[in-house]
Amino acid sequence: MSYREPARAAHHHRGAGAPGWSPTVGPISAAEHLAFVRAQRSVSFLQTPAWGSVKTQWRSESLGWFDGRRLVGAGLVLHRPVPRFDRFTLAYLPEGPVIDWTGEIGAWLDPLAAHLKAQGAFAIRLGPPVRTDTWSAAQVKEGIAHLGVRRLTEMSGRWADPVGARVTGGLRDAGWLPQSPEDGFGVGHPQFKYEIPLAGRTEDDLLGDMNQLWRRNIKKAAKEGVEVTVGEDLKAFHELYVHTAERDRFTPRPLRYFETMFAALTAEDPERIRLYLARHRGGLVAAAIMIRVGAHTWYAYGASSTEKREVRGSNACQWAMIRDSLAAGCDVYDLRGITPTLDADDPHVGLIQFKAGTGGQAVRYVGEWDLPLRPMVYRAFDHYMKRRGR
Repeated sequence: MSYREPARAAHHHRGAGAPGWSPTVGPISAAEHLAFVRAQRSVSFLQTPAWGSVKTQWRSESLGWFDGRRLVGAGLVLHRPVPRFDRFTLAYLPEGPVIDWTGEIGAWLDPLAAHLKAQGAFAIRLGPPVRTDTWSAAQVKEGIAHLGVRRLTEMSGRWADPVGARVTGGLRDAGWLPQSPEDGFGVGHPQFKYEIPLAGRTEDDLLGDMNQLWRRNIKKAAKEGVEVTVGEDLKAFHELYVHTAERDRFTPRPLRYFETMFAALTAEDPERIRLYLARHRGGLVAAAIMIRVGAHTWYAYGASSTEKREVRGSNACQWAMIRDSLAAGCDVYDLRGITPTLDADDPHVGLIQFKAGTGGQAVRYVGEWDLPLRPMVYRAFDHYMKRRGR
């Protein structure tokens, strides 16, 4: 797979998704779902059966697409009841489903809609794992320096994925409603991400693609004696994470959430999730959580101490996770969400600058889309969410 090529669901029948093809959709067991996930090169961790156990406020189910008796697609559906509409649920497939998005999407999504409506869903929300555009680190740097460019989407020369364009058009034509906001961050998962391609590359290649500041910080951490280990001390991570939240002004998740996440994902696969701890002279200076499914690795959560920032524990954590991902044969190291701003005066621009320093590429995905199944209930839900500020 070329590193510019988004992962496709590979486990499908000849002719699946072709005109006239008509699969069926129905429940599958967690074991069937996991076996399907393991047969793919890349699947979002949000589409693994274990993720349903992490999202305790949602009811989860695994659904399969069948070509005759053969399983050719799968998806984790999270059902969320909405206040005042208890009879109905929002059916959410984050970064899914895992189907052949190069095929005729109506053949895949129409039976999904029929099944979920029969189960009481008033709407479906999904986020196809399909790229639309890619920008290199050099293009990002050029855009930030260019006073006339304010957003990634204003940059010329990006690589456009024809599959992403066709999926976007197909969803719109079928009545799906885009949910991704202009800044790239919304209620769900980000449309713009930053990724480091790993396939066919060496550690020296990756270091060579980083900017001078990143290389200097990695060397500084090593010179200062920062030690990065894989551990299990979630309590120590959480204390540092809460400290980070207070400093950076975001609302932290409770310790119980991380305990549930580690228990569920580890039970599904012992190599699924890891905690990296960076220490300097015995004191914890940074920590990070890495998740891996198949050939795709995610940097999921991070924390850092305000003191001793000069020893660059966060850079040491990132480099350790990148090296381990490369050693595991992964295709991509995923730094997760960015906003598409390139405006030097925008406070969010620091995030893309930090991530672009690793080399790699900024990627725009199709984003999240809603299909109203019961329009009156959906309109009432949408009004309710807008009043709550979403």
